[in-house]
Amino acid sequence: MSLKTLRKDQRGSAAVEFALIAPVAILLYCGFAELTMAMMAERRAAHAASVVADLVSQTTQVTTNDVTDIFRIGGSIMHPFPSVPLKMRVTSVTADVNGVPKVTWSQGGGLGPLTGGTVVSGFPPNLLAAGDSVIKADVQYAFTSPLQMTLPNALTFNDTFYLKPRRSGSVALLP
Repeated sequence: MSLKTLRKDQRGSAAVEFALIAPVAILLYCGFAELTMAMMAERRAAHAASVVADLVSQTTQVTTNDVTDIFRIGGSIMHPFPSVPLKMRVTSVTADVNGVPKVTWSQGGGLGPLTGGTVVSGFPPNLLAAGDSVIKADVQYAFTSPLQMTLPNALTFNDTFYLKPRRSGSVALLP
């Protein structure tokens, strides 16, 4: 076979093209799969914050055991993702006479509780008038992709949710 004939021979060109394109296509596919899973985990973590704040705001008082059970419910929302990396905190915030938001009480499940009486930093302006109260739920979730191809390191999602108490002006924490 001459060199001229070999140059015109097209057999096997599809296999070579596939060999060049396949790794890129597989990487894109896995990347989109990991991105989709990360988005689902972030949405579930945000939903957990919403549910924790909602359950606490529906009562006039909670006990520490109630809060532990509510955190357990928040963890179950993460299914099918593991709930171990989920950290939660629920805080009752009340505005003082000057409208400054301060911690009334706080309980944490993985996140440390805030100290009572301290000013809440990063609080949305004009959310509370003087004397008003709100339940603040914080969650943090460290998502680790099961594939770890395009996301080799954990992504940490943080979310905060605010709800006003429904049955009273504030929610009390009992021991």
